[in-house]
Amino acid sequence: MARTIMRFTGVGGQGVLLAGEIFAAAKIKTGGYGLKTATYTSQVRGGPTVVDITLDDDEIFYPYANDGEVNFMLSVADVSYQSFKNGVQEGGIIVIDPNLVHPSAEDRQKWKIYEIPIIEVAKKEVGNVITQSVVALAIANTMMNAIEKDALIETMLSKVPPKVHEANKLAYELGEKYALQALEKAA
Repeated sequence: MARTIMRFTGVGGQGVLLAGEIFAAAKIKTGGYGLKTATYTSQVRGGPTVVDITLDDDEIFYPYANDGEVNFMLSVADVSYQSFKNGVQEGGIIVIDPNLVHPSAEDRQKWKIYEIPIIEVAKKEVGNVITQSVVALAIANTMMNAIEKDALIETMLSKVPPKVHEANKLAYELGEKYALQALEKAA
């Protein structure tokens, strides 16, 4: 596998850091190298947050993504989208929550932008907004084919309390479904 660099952006309290931690741990568990680096403001909730996830079969010597190196970005907050979008390589994939993120016409020409209402899916279809990080995890993995699905789900379940396992499994399945629909629609 070539190096894959993914970026999740949002605001504090949305679970983007957890998604990064799950990806990195799953990659290590499956015999590769996974690293997450997070940047966030001193605001605990509501401040711009970004987590970069680097996955590779070879050792990772530099933990940060340079501008133009990110292959995939998912954003659920416009302030973070605007702050961190320029790290995505031209032609790269960006998934946004269309209720919260507003890309420009130029952005739509520069990147492949997919719209999936991530927060709404977690809130209305799973019934628990906290599962939005798992919906995002599934979308990213489905679009990037970064890690074997069962290994990722197993790692995710090890990081959440047993009482929410079923909700998180549903969140993963829904994220995967919406990602496949978005890819199909764009084809």
